[in-house]
Amino acid sequence: MKRKNKQKHQIHQKHQQPKTAKSRIGIAKNNKFDMEGKIIGTGKSYAFFEPDDKSGDIFIGEDDLHGAIHGDRVVVRKISQEKGNGEGKVVKIIERTKEYFVGVIKYGYCLPIERGMPKSIAIIPSDSVEYDEDDRVVARLLPDPAFCIITERLGKEGITDVDILSIIRSYQLPEKFPRHVLENADSIPDKVTESEKQGRADFTSDLVITIDGDHSKDFDDAICVRKNEYGFELDVHIADVAHYVKMDGKIDKEALKRATSVYFADRVIPMLPEKLSNGICSLNEGVERLTLSVCMKIDTEGNVYDYKICEGVIKSKARMTYSKVAKILDGDKELCAIYKFLIPMLKDANELASILKQKRLDKGSVEFELTETEFDFDKDKNVVGIHALERLVSHGIIEEFMLVTNETVARKFALQRAPFVYRVHEAPPPEKVSAINEFLQSLGVKFTDEPQPMDYSKLLSDTEENLKGVVSRVALRSMSKADYRPDCKGHFGLAKKFYCHFTSPIRRYPDLAIHRIIKDALCGNSLSAYKDRVKSISLISSAREKIAEEAERKVDDLLKAKFMADKIGNEYDGTVSGVTDRGVFVELDNSVEGMVKAESMDGNFVYNEKLMTLSCGSVRYRIGDRVRIKVDSIASDKIAFTFVKGE
Repeated sequence: MKRKNKQKHQIHQKHQQPKTAKSRIGIAKNNKFDMEGKIIGTGKSYAFFEPDDKSGDIFIGEDDLHGAIHGDRVVVRKISQEKGNGEGKVVKIIERTKEYFVGVIKYGYCLPIERGMPKSIAIIPSDSVEYDEDDRVVARLLPDPAFCIITERLGKEGITDVDILSIIRSYQLPEKFPRHVLENADSIPDKVTESEKQGRADFTSDLVITIDGDHSKDFDDAICVRKNEYGFELDVHIADVAHYVKMDGKIDKEALKRATSVYFADRVIPMLPEKLSNGICSLNEGVERLTLSVCMKIDTEGNVYDYKICEGVIKSKARMTYSKVAKILDGDKELCAIYKFLIPMLKDANELASILKQKRLDKGSVEFELTETEFDFDKDKNVVGIHALERLVSHGIIEEFMLVTNETVARKFALQRAPFVYRVHEAPPPEKVSAINEFLQSLGVKFTDEPQPMDYSKLLSDTEENLKGVVSRVALRSMSKADYRPDCKGHFGLAKKFYCHFTSPIRRYPDLAIHRIIKDALCGNSLSAYKDRVKSISLISSAREKIAEEAERKVDDLLKAKFMADKIGNEYDGTVSGVTDRGVFVELDNSVEGMVKAESMDGNFVYNEKLMTLSCGSVRYRIGDRVRIKVDSIASDKIAFTFVKGE
């Protein structure tokens, strides 16, 4: 039976108003040992302090946190030189970065499920939300983090939908659009008007098609391929979202807050309202849609020798899927009969994509074999299967066409020195190159101290077959993380000097932002107003992308753990995917990853950071090793394995 905050173990019925965090720890005075920075929570009672001057993380014990939690900006005073870079204590909380958190109700307390939070938080009674024991809830943290107020009940812990919702809330991902944004979207017409088509290139009679996933609902790119006397003509048409989403308008401000759509296995949190993403901005079959189009002429060696960028209008002739296109190219009789009118163009598209890919590889573009996981659900949204997404020839066609389009657009505006948002992937930092070199030397594999993209490409292609897996994993981990920048610094992994994201304005804000710049440039308008704007857009988009990726990965881990919940005690073969001083990570062939903790192993294992190994006598574990494990236990999204003895 539910109760309004009247638990069996009610607390603080005669509570005093909690003191603020600042009043509890006092105001810091100037001190030569004081530093500003942020708290990095560990999920345990202690934490670390990351100073702004990057002088090294400082250990903060439980009694010295003084109410500070993960992400808080604080002033820390160094109190000792022990424990690595020293110990400190929090003397002032400058900014509390987390107001809401997700927890579970236990014995009248709220136990946060997020890292870096206190283990249990007392609940201040309120009549606003009903909850009960074992409920997942959203709570608002008071200035004194020992106290909270429950603001939303999510449901019973352990239910898949509730657990996913908990992750969405913990990353503060906005599921619903504000009313004023939806009202603004509703005011946008459902159809392209005659006046909107004026001055645009007319592509409505061309054989334009979309190729997307079986379950896709928003189509922001379409293609048309023709052969000419020098090679090919490739038209890539991208939804003209900027025509409908006006800069600094209500929809635009909300889109920038989100900066990206977030894709989970069972749902999508979109950047734009459905009226736009699945409606007027989606390049649906058989209806006219406005586009920003890049029309390229490409020779038989894959060089773009001429191009134009223009505003256009199209009418898609077919909504194709990756699976259909792959089957048609493979000669499926039934589909070939239905789509006979498309076969010549699809063959030309496949030929052109092969040429573009070969040119990219010849320049040193690095090809990592990354596996994407798909989940199968039953009617109750329980995971009943996990499998790798099949990589089809049609995926490669669209990928190559989008890559060459992004490069062409980026080159034009970089050479013009226009304000722009670029997709940047820098060369691996020297310390990571040094680490990979030491590891590769232990395998008898030679590498260079100052690698270029071609060196990575050659490393992966030349490595002996039995070492390919381990070398590929270690090489990938040495790479920098790509992000958005206002300066064109190139894309190391793709071996491209110029690169941006132009082809997905429905789901990525940087694409939408540069569409506006391009459209103004086409009209001959000044671009000076974008100079500062592209800097903030780059920072916000990079940060939101990171949050989205973390949330997506967290949900994937949760679903994998739920799939394995009834398999405790089962044995599987797997590959060592990571080694730390705490134990060995093992990835099963179905992409499920778990950890064999060092304390569960027989013997005193020693971790070698340089060689990335965990050893005890003649027994040694390193990345890439094939091992046999047993599923030991599962807690939330964490899976514990043990090694099968004798294996």
